[in-house]
Amino acid sequence: MKALLLREIKSFFGSPIGYLVIAVFLLLNGLFLWVFEGDFNILNSGFADLSPFFTLAPWILIFLIPAVTMRSFSDEKKQGTIELLFTKPLSVWQIVNGKFLGALVVITLAILPTFVYVFVISDFGNPEGNIDMGSTIGSYFGLLFLVAGYTAIGIFASTLSDNQIVAFIVAILLCFLFYFGFEGIAEYANYASRLVAALGMESHYKSMSRGVLDTRDIIYFVTIAVLFLSFTVFKLKSLKW
Repeated sequence: MKALLLREIKSFFGSPIGYLVIAVFLLLNGLFLWVFEGDFNILNSGFADLSPFFTLAPWILIFLIPAVTMRSFSDEKKQGTIELLFTKPLSVWQIVNGKFLGALVVITLAILPTFVYVFVISDFGNPEGNIDMGSTIGSYFGLLFLVAGYTAIGIFASTLSDNQIVAFIVAILLCFLFYFGFEGIAEYANYASRLVAALGMESHYKSMSRGVLDTRDIIYFVTIAVLFLSFTVFKLKSLKW
């Protein structure tokens, strides 16, 4: 699996995709947080915290992560190399995990440079260093778990078609449904609103953003990732046999 993981990472950075994803993520965040006027502009908010970034990032990642994962298996199917992949001395789970971890590494590398924002805002605070580090660290953990969920969904979507554009659109729709859809449905669910909202990623992500790493939130994101990776394995086994 290690060889497959390294191959995936090299393929991302052997083409413009990996660099483009990192550049687009950082550029969009930088423009909305520091340049464009609006609710996300940190300089105009009057508060030394990164909450605008953690509100904006999930929406940008809804589009960027499917762009990374759309080729994972759809390209293998289109090129006819998926049969060759099955001949390697790897289980289907190891193949899926290699693809999943490769995409996860790329997205994590895109997030790492945003730690600069923490030091910048800390210096801008009055007094200096006036930033809630507990909430910030919790939000970063929440974002990483959210990325894992998005990535697993994107990997699964890539098995549904040999057309990368179709895989991209399906992944966006599924990520949107799991992040915002349940929260929207909860508004009309009356007494079951909390239960319905708890099925979506947004409520768990916001919970972790408060700086409290609740076991229920961690279990939720792990379950989502494992569930969609299991769907991926099931789909690949149906193609294999």
